[in-house]
Amino acid sequence: MTKQKLETCFSPALFEAEAHVDSIVVILDIFRASSAICTAIANGVASIIPVSGIEEAREYKSKGYLVAAERDGFVLDFADFGNSPFNFTKEKVVGKTIVYSTTNGTGLINLASASYLTVIGSFLNISALAAWLIKQDRNVLLFCAGWKNRFNIEDTLCAGAIADILMKSSLFDSVCDSTFASIDLWSAARNDLMGYIEKAAQRKRLRDKKLDDCVEFCLTPDFTDKIPVLKNGVLVDNLQ
Repeated sequence: MTKQKLETCFSPALFEAEAHVDSIVVILDIFRASSAICTAIANGVASIIPVSGIEEAREYKSKGYLVAAERDGFVLDFADFGNSPFNFTKEKVVGKTIVYSTTNGTGLINLASASYLTVIGSFLNISALAAWLIKQDRNVLLFCAGWKNRFNIEDTLCAGAIADILMKSSLFDSVCDSTFASIDLWSAARNDLMGYIEKAAQRKRLRDKKLDDCVEFCLTPDFTDKIPVLKNGVLVDNLQ
């Protein structure tokens, strides 16, 4: 039996779009975009339109769309809310279309849009996502948002947790050092994830900005079994 290829990319600066046109690309931006998107889908949002630029998000706002937009953690002045998963309650999002723009995460979604399929991953949907990936019989790239083109801990830990499950299924193979490094980091952190995450630079950034109320939630496994998938440029529940 031919095994599928599993790779991990630690930063948008390392991403090679042409190498992954036949792969499922999993976007990981744990603090906080991918966690917020998974929460919104879990809470019944109809769809999410990811946009990279501030002016594009502002234009959607002028057309009457609800807009979630932030830069460096702070809500933009024209936006309805930022990218904390706690913003996306059922009362606010059920049945709605939301335009979404963040410092790191939405740019990745657009970078990966030429892949076979682009999906959103997090600890919040990790078991459902891993089980679904195993069923797809397709190469997988775990794509970490990082921080402004640099490596980060939280996305790598989630990549390692997913990679660990996929490799143990015996249906995947990897010759990617980044994949094995992410699994090793996950092995070191898994028994005290909240303790380990104190090393993460983004943990400190969020704390300093008093935006860290959702950190523990973002590290919670299996909050939802929903998998956001990009279809025609819009994120929706994969079962839609």
